[in-house]
Amino acid sequence: MAASKMVIMSSLTHHIRPITCAASYHTRLVPQPPDLLKWVKKEGGFVHQAVKISQQQDDDNYGLGLVASQDIPKGSLLIALPDYVPLRFESDAGDEAHSVFVNLARQVPEELWAMKLGLKLLQERAKVGSFWWPYISNLPETFSVPIFFQGEDIKNLQYAPLLYQVNKRCRFLLDFDQEVRRALESLKPNDHPFGGQEIGASALGWAMSAVSSRAFRLHGKKLADGTRNEIPMMLPLIDMCNHSFNPNAQIVQEEDAGDAELLIKAGSLICFLIQVIAETEIKQNDSLLLNYGCLNNDLFLLDYGFVIRSNPYDTIELRYDGALMDAASMAAGVSSPNFSSPPAWQQQFLSQLNLDGEASISSALWIRLPLSLSSALLKFWSRYFSYLRVTLGGPDLVEGHLLAALRVLLASDLETVQKHDLNTLKSLSAEAPLGIANEVAVFRTLIALCVIALEHFPTKIMEDESLLKQGVSASTKLAIRFRIEKKSMIIDIMRNLSKRVKLLSSKETTATQG
Repeated sequence: MAASKMVIMSSLTHHIRPITCAASYHTRLVPQPPDLLKWVKKEGGFVHQAVKISQQQDDDNYGLGLVASQDIPKGSLLIALPDYVPLRFESDAGDEAHSVFVNLARQVPEELWAMKLGLKLLQERAKVGSFWWPYISNLPETFSVPIFFQGEDIKNLQYAPLLYQVNKRCRFLLDFDQEVRRALESLKPNDHPFGGQEIGASALGWAMSAVSSRAFRLHGKKLADGTRNEIPMMLPLIDMCNHSFNPNAQIVQEEDAGDAELLIKAGSLICFLIQVIAETEIKQNDSLLLNYGCLNNDLFLLDYGFVIRSNPYDTIELRYDGALMDAASMAAGVSSPNFSSPPAWQQQFLSQLNLDGEASISSALWIRLPLSLSSALLKFWSRYFSYLRVTLGGPDLVEGHLLAALRVLLASDLETVQKHDLNTLKSLSAEAPLGIANEVAVFRTLIALCVIALEHFPTKIMEDESLLKQGVSASTKLAIRFRIEKKSMIIDIMRNLSKRVKLLSSKETTATQG
């Protein structure tokens, strides 16, 4: 293998990617789609002889994945695709259709890049004799992402930041549906970018979900300044590898054809620019696993339709609000909190941490509150998203900005704070930089914040687990599993912080006695 390969996975527990929603886990777009393995090979791709497609199941999901039919040595080439096999955002239609298609794509916010490639997917799905039809026909008929949940199951998520994202995506699809209808209504059949087929919110949602749950962001061509932009691509067959934080395979992208793996096939020299390599030895009947990224459960559910149990990268999002911090510190028994009206020197530190003032809802990327919400909920969300937000959980346990802010605001004097730079104050590994008493007050305030966060969930974990035993639908199960994981993570954070408080308190006692 060439030495200049570029690993492009953004980098997960083995997790099966569901292929459908609750109604029909095994249903693909057409009842008997072409054999995908044969198609990839026919079009110049390479598939290791031991790689097979198989039905897989875990506690929460049932779907298709790739497995090894025999032992595969570490370093083996598992799958390789020529540059022309991945599906990218391009259009080779006529002038009028191309213009309409491109104008529609320009209306898609960067945050929802999957919809842009989704338009290309819909175009190819509608095209008679599309090169990618054997691949597209193997895609799921439906997806288990929250935009397809019933209203009750969306509420069952119980977590405001995710509820907001789901509603935002649904609102976008409804609005974009109207834009697409207006753009297509007066076109002649030959100028129609989707072959005259009606494209509604349901089709748009299917396409966006297909891309978000299966596409990879790979490097494009080298730019004039030597950098490479990222291009979302759908990778036939490769996208059937399931997810793990401990993968046994990785995607490798060659920088150019000169570095690519070569194979002489039918008298032609094939350059494989996108490859999957066995990162470890793969045993017989093992699944082929890729790392989709170090993501929290919000993104796994929104984009992939599953939840990772005990996800080490999961976080809880809180608003940074002086009144909330005051309430938490008072509940923790911290004396004289002044989060709501800090003195000037503390305010200066907050400004350096970008925690001074309120976030502007109008400056956020195309944020529009869902029109279908009740006035009370609209008021709540308007208030929630007008505040700066911080996180707890993940590898850092406490977001650095929040940790530094609490340390400074609970400090007694400027001189002590000025002895340390911001990086030290933001680091949890910097043990008690402002003194043990300050650190204990910080951790107790954080524990109180966790208690407040838990109280915002209408149900407790035991109630949720009881509901799971009642044979609920797959979407309800996903929603309940999501909120269980959030609550469990908050409890784990509280335990971690409580241990730190106990350890610091014992050190303080020892120092006093000494």
